[in-house]
Formats: sequence, C-alpha cells, structure tokens
Amino acid sequence: MLDILQAKICLGVIFIAVLVLPFKVQAIERNLEIFLFVSGALALTFSGFIPLAGEHTGWSWKILTEALTTPLNITSIYGIPLGIVQIVLLAGIGIYIWYRRIERAIVSLVKKFSVPGIIFGLIIILGLISSLISAILASILLVEIICALPLDRGSKIDITVVACFAIGLGAALTPLGEPLSTIVVAKLSGPPHYAGFDFLIRILGIYIIPAVILLGVIGVVLYKRGNSAVTEVSECHLQRETIRQVVIRAGKVYLFIMALVFLGEGFKPVVLDYVIRIPGEGLYWVNIVSAVLDNATLAAAEIGPVLSVQQIKSAVMGLIIAGGMLIPGNIPNIIAAGKLEITSKEWAKRGVPLGLILMVCFFGILFIPQYLGLV
Repeated sequence: MLDILQAKICLGVIFIAVLVLPFKVQAIERNLEIFLFVSGALALTFSGFIPLAGEHTGWSWKILTEALTTPLNITSIYGIPLGIVQIVLLAGIGIYIWYRRIERAIVSLVKKFSVPGIIFGLIIILGLISSLISAILASILLVEIICALPLDRGSKIDITVVACFAIGLGAALTPLGEPLSTIVVAKLSGPPHYAGFDFLIRILGIYIIPAVILLGVIGVVLYKRGNSAVTEVSECHLQRETIRQVVIRAGKVYLFIMALVFLGEGFKPVVLDYVIRIPGEGLYWVNIVSAVLDNATLAAAEIGPVLSVQQIKSAVMGLIIAGGMLIPGNIPNIIAAGKLEITSKEWAKRGVPLGLILMVCFFGILFIPQYLGLV
C-alpha cells in the first residue's frame, strides 16, 4: 500500500514522463496513444491512494464508463449520439468517396488565389467558425485542405500548428466550439454571472478575435520564410486514404480521448488540492499544464461562480493558449497530427515557442492594466 506522499510522487513522475519521453524515445513517439493510455491508467491507479473530501479518486465504474463513452458522445442528433470518433470516421469515409471533387475544388481555389492568401484565409476562417461548427470539424477541414495544398512538409506542419492554435482559441467563443467552453458556460449559468450562449464571446472576443487574425499573419510569414528559396509546387494532390487507414485513424482518436479522460481524472487530486488555490496570475501560468492534460477537465476543476470575470478570463485564456503547445493539449492537435503524421518533436518545435510568446503577450494584456489600476 502506498501512502499519500508516495502516491503524489508517483503522479509527479508520470507527469514528467508524459512531458519528456515522447521527445526522447522513438518507440513512444510512434505509439503516443498507447503510451498516454498506459500513463493515464497508472495515474488513475495512484490517485486512488489520495483521498479528497467530497470527491472520489481512483478507478470507478463512472470513470470507466466516461472514458469509454466520451469519444462517442459529445452531442446527439435526433437522439443519436455523435462523438469525435464518429465525426472523424464519417468525414474520412466522405473524403474517400468524394476525394476527386474535393481535390478539384482545392485546385480551383489555388488557381484563383495565391497560396499565402489561402493560408491567411484558411487560418482566420476556420479559427472563427470553429466556435459554430466545432473544433473537430474545423480541424478535419484544415488537414484535408493542407494535405492538398502545394506545400513542402515543413510548411504544412508550420501552418497546421498555427491553425490549430487559431481553432483552439476560436472554439472557446461559444458552447458549441469545444468541451471546455461548454463546461465553462454550464458552470457559470447561475448567479452572479448568468452565463448564456454569448457569455464567452462577450468577455473573451476582444482578445481572441485579434489573436486569430494575428495567427493568420504568422501563418503567411512562416510560409514565406520556409519557401523563400523554393518556387511554388505546380500541382495540388489530395492523398486518398484507404478505408482501413480511415478506421485505424478513428481508433487512434478513440484511444487518445480515453487516455485524456484517464489523465485528467488521475491528476484530479493534485488539481483540486493545489492548482485551484493559486492566485489568478499564478493560475494563468500553471494552466500551461493543459499542453498535456485535458483542458476541459482543468476548466471543470477551476471555474466556478465565485470567480470574478477577470479571474475567469485569465484561467480560460491560459488553458486555451497552452492547449496548442503539444499534441495532447487539444483535440484539433490530435486530429491534425494523426492525419499528417506529425511527431511530438515536430509539433513542440513550433508549438512551444509560439505558445510561450502568446502566453507572455496575453499575460501583459490581462494583468498590466490591472496592476496600473485601469480596470
């Protein structure tokens, strides 16, 4: 039997392993879903040795059921459950069937507009409409268009990472965009905030919309820098996956989401015992852990009606920015990395610097006026 301190040390070791090993061990990098699943299961096991008043820790049928069903049920249409896995699977089959038409449409787009113009519009449009069509659909559209554009691999990765930041930010504007925004609005629906459908866009739109536009500019700059010595590729080509590849990709997404549920629940004792006690400025930076942990789980633990609007802004902005830094941090990252076969190192090389720059910029925007007594 482990005591509480030993269990917490084990959780710390798992967290460090999740952060470090995908970049150091190629076998883990190639099988990231399995590694995160095992890490999540271990975290959930060790958390069972850490009791929390009023909270269940460790394994339970409820958590197991949640892990099994979450990838398959984020909403329902006419009573039929619809989840991330079904969307990825159906979109993959649809693209398999109509890939020639899609390819011709993208070729026509490239003939009418310059590649930098397409990149700029793609990042901004998908970033903003992700709040209405969901981050999942936005990321699926992103990777299919990126796959077909006349870009070298490095440019495709650059633009994909930037676009996933934009999608992750934009999706937070309404409860339709992603689980994090749904949870935040639900938890603040009562007094004193009475959060409705437009609550997040009212308090965060002034930050997120300019950020998405800026990310569009960054995407173009990265494209031009990466292609400065290369003439534009002469043709677009949409790679047609086999049905087997489509099914395997959906299966990997299923395992990935299960792993995030286990990790989120496994680290719940640490989040509830320490993280939520941190002041707003500190919480903003501590939320950088959402680069690895499910930001919806963190939001569920941190957000509540007792928080001021300023505290809500800082907590949510920290979560959604950091979520773009590493592959496990956000659903769009998972979908895009799986489709384009982007490794953890390739993603982190771009995502970590960009995320840190955004974190620093928004820290100044959110807190300096407060320090100066302007808000």
